[in-house]
Amino acid sequence: MSADVESARLEWELAYRDVAAMARDPVLEERLRSQLEVITTELRRRVGGTFTLRELANAYSSADGWAHDVLSEQGAPEWPRTLALVEGAAFHVYARGAVDYAP
Repeated sequence: MSADVESARLEWELAYRDVAAMARDPVLEERLRSQLEVITTELRRRVGGTFTLRELANAYSSADGWAHDVLSEQGAPEWPRTLALVEGAAFHVYARGAVDYAP
C-alpha cells in the first residue's frame, strides 16, 4: 500500500477515535452521529459500493469541499466545528468496505 494511502488511513483512524471520545457526551453524540450519517451517505453516492482504498483516498483529497456543502445543506448543527473530525471518521468507517481492506 502506498504511503499516501497509509497516511490517509491513519488520519481517518485518529479522527474516528476523536469522534468516539467526543460522542461520550450525550449532547454531542446525536449531532455527531447525524453528521457521520450524512457524510457516509454522500460517500456511498460518490464512491459506490465497490471500491479500493486508493479510490477512497482519492475521494478524501477533495472531501473538504463537498463535505462542507452536504452538511450545510442538511442543516447539521454545529458542523463547522466538527467537519474535519466527522469527515475523517466517516472515511474510516467506509474504508472497511474496500475490496482491499485489511485491518
